[in-house]
Amino acid sequence: MPQTLDMGNRRFGRVNWLGLYTLALREVMRFVSVWTQTLLAPLVTAALFLLIFSIAIGPNRGEVLGVSFTAFIAPGILMMTVIQNAFANTSSSIVISKVQGNIVDTLMPPLSAGELVIGYLAGGLARGLAVALAIGLGILLVLGIPIAHPLWALVFVILGSTLMGAVGLVAGVFANKFDQMAAITNFIVTPLAFLSGTFYSVAALPPVIYEITHVNPVFYLIDGVRFGVLGVSDSSPWLGLAVCSVTTVAVSLVAWAMFRSGYRLKA
Repeated sequence: MPQTLDMGNRRFGRVNWLGLYTLALREVMRFVSVWTQTLLAPLVTAALFLLIFSIAIGPNRGEVLGVSFTAFIAPGILMMTVIQNAFANTSSSIVISKVQGNIVDTLMPPLSAGELVIGYLAGGLARGLAVALAIGLGILLVLGIPIAHPLWALVFVILGSTLMGAVGLVAGVFANKFDQMAAITNFIVTPLAFLSGTFYSVAALPPVIYEITHVNPVFYLIDGVRFGVLGVSDSSPWLGLAVCSVTTVAVSLVAWAMFRSGYRLKA
């Protein structure tokens, strides 16, 4: 009897390029079709953060790491917004599909677990890059801050979008309801973004908290973008590159394992 080829698991190097492209395009069009919520709203929020902190603290804060307080927090706000949007793009896509009961439409086509992960991550990466571009142009044109190391900034934006997109996949697969997803966002993602040096230099932290902060990969994302934009940072960008790369691969593998096993995806 002829053997049936399991297109979901036995690809042996074969890639379903059409299916992968279609999934990636769907994920990109999801946020583009509601760009006022997914692109314009984050830009306005970032501008408000920058304006409020600059008015309330900027005049009395002085320089941080040799640059003005406004210039110091601008890259942090950029990366904070990027990671929040990359996470939201992948997590919301999975959770909405599960709640509406149409996740099967994504799982049934001949797409491997790796292709599913890449397709979803493409949407998170595209949204993160779009948000970064919009805020980066604002930093350049409105604040007049030139980008010191564009390549470093781009690398960390890509890493941040991919890492938090993968975290969003894991969270989306794990969560079965919107309130579970909201809890993950409010109690994990938001604190990580706010307590990772976005609005302050970690050099001012107490020793214990300073050491804990250096275990957090989000700190290296924010610090890396700060180095790319301003040329100053609290840690080596090479260390941040290594930590973020390893963490991104690890979380992506967890997401891949979840899709491959059908954990909380198959009835």
